[in-house]
Amino acid sequence: MDAKSSMYELEFPAPQTSSGDGVGPVLVHGLEGFSDAGHAVRLATQHLRDTLETELVASFDVDELIDYRSRRPTMTFKADHFSDYDAPELNLYAVKDNAGVPFLLLSGLEPDLRWEKFTTAVRLLAEQLGVRRTIGLGSIPMAIPHTRPLGVTAHSSDKSMVPSDQSWSGELQVPGSVSSLLEFRLAQHGHDSMGFSVHVPHYLAQTDYPAAAETLLENVSEAGDLDLPLAALGQAAARVREQVDEHITGNEEVQSVVHALERQYDTYVAAQEQQSTLLAGDEPLPSGDELGAEFERFLAEQSGFDSDTDDTDREN
Repeated sequence: MDAKSSMYELEFPAPQTSSGDGVGPVLVHGLEGFSDAGHAVRLATQHLRDTLETELVASFDVDELIDYRSRRPTMTFKADHFSDYDAPELNLYAVKDNAGVPFLLLSGLEPDLRWEKFTTAVRLLAEQLGVRRTIGLGSIPMAIPHTRPLGVTAHSSDKSMVPSDQSWSGELQVPGSVSSLLEFRLAQHGHDSMGFSVHVPHYLAQTDYPAAAETLLENVSEAGDLDLPLAALGQAAARVREQVDEHITGNEEVQSVVHALERQYDTYVAAQEQQSTLLAGDEPLPSGDELGAEFERFLAEQSGFDSDTDDTDREN
């Protein structure tokens, strides 16, 4: 057994991963960690596992990949003893969409260690399973209001796979992630690889934001030609929107910040200039100190969101 295959354990017998006509599956990868504003990646992958037929294909050795001291797993202490341990997972699943079309889902914690060995292992698995395209999930905080449609940045080494209205103008240097590296390495080896990064209002980046997960899966459904269930996420998103609006109503300071973001967003949309971005517009955005001061109390009041959205994710 080589070093790459020793990073994971395959299930036997292996579940079916190709369609009846022999067409290879799409691989969707959503790793929780650095790029998961609004917990959109976690919500999206958990929703797929909860609402669709799912079988385990391979489980990765998290002891080789996770730095427990940087992300300590949760343990439950009950009265006089430890009663539970929330063990981290990183698994590859075979999933069937609403029409019975199989695809692969790689989900769990983003590895802290051995990025190159991990991405090589995933690539070899993809080649072994006949994957025809990989689609990565990501979410990033942006200076946008929750009252406007969410934007998406698509990315791929193959420009033909990136819709013109989802491309990013200019060049940026950003911190790397395993999902980004996987997309990059797969493309280097001649595989179709792409990803979507949904834009999440930065003042909601630390709470569950199901609208972002819904937007991600809408794009995955189109790019992967998959029939994915979205109704429950849409219902959860509507409830969260109502809760956010309720928190803002009557708070003039918070409303003024949201209105400033709305004006910035509307100016960008109206301009339709190729070089315009939401990060650099003619109208100055509120300062970080201003946003932080206004939303610190606002975010502290949002602990009730999670309990509502978690139950809904398990509905069709």
